[in-house]
Amino acid sequence: MKFVSWNVNGIRACVQKGFMEFFQEADADIFCIQESKMQEGQLELETPGYHQYWNYAKKKGYSGTAIFTKQEPISVSYGIGIEEHDQEGRVITLEFEDYYFITVYTPNSQNELARLPYRMQWEDDFLAYLKKLEEAKPVIFCGDLNVAHKEIDLKNPKTNRKNAGFTDEERAKFTSLVDAGFIDTFRYFYPDAQGIYSWWSYRFSARAKNAGWRIDYFCVSESLEERLVDAKILTDVMGSDHCPIVLEMK
Repeated sequence: MKFVSWNVNGIRACVQKGFMEFFQEADADIFCIQESKMQEGQLELETPGYHQYWNYAKKKGYSGTAIFTKQEPISVSYGIGIEEHDQEGRVITLEFEDYYFITVYTPNSQNELARLPYRMQWEDDFLAYLKKLEEAKPVIFCGDLNVAHKEIDLKNPKTNRKNAGFTDEERAKFTSLVDAGFIDTFRYFYPDAQGIYSWWSYRFSARAKNAGWRIDYFCVSESLEERLVDAKILTDVMGSDHCPIVLEMK
């Protein structure tokens, strides 16, 4: 099975930059996007052979997620069941016979860490949501988690130590996630791989210099470890300030 996740930073813009060509070429069993930045009815994507599920933010042109899946799920839910968190279209959960599949767009802590306290609450609530699902069956989740976990996960760790996405607080929450029984699949396969990132700022020619961050992840319940085949970061795919990531499983 092949799963793909991509923060498209505006699906309407990304469609103009080759999104559909990549979508068709990827031929994923499940394809997820984050940061769709659209409302219902603003774009119709033709994806023959796929069921589409969209979660829109109440605020226009902001956040939002979608999942395209070849296999129809048993059930679909939107958000995590907490009203404070479910206004921004950040989570979609599909239930299949032997696992739950989730796409998530984690809130950014923003400039001067204005939203860090909210982000900390989100982290606790999202982990509790995952663990609740896991009581029934294993979980696969993916998306833009807006954190570079270790120094190896970004080009300039020293100068970013107190910036959104690399604060001690955010990194500790990701450690808690791993400690709670979830595998960071890319690091599972490539524990020492350096210079492989999934996001680059549009400023300062960051992508050309590969001054990036690895903030997009596929994570799975530890019980799925034996089914893992490979995890990839497709750094050469353009169309967004993020690149797609891939998980292959048996």
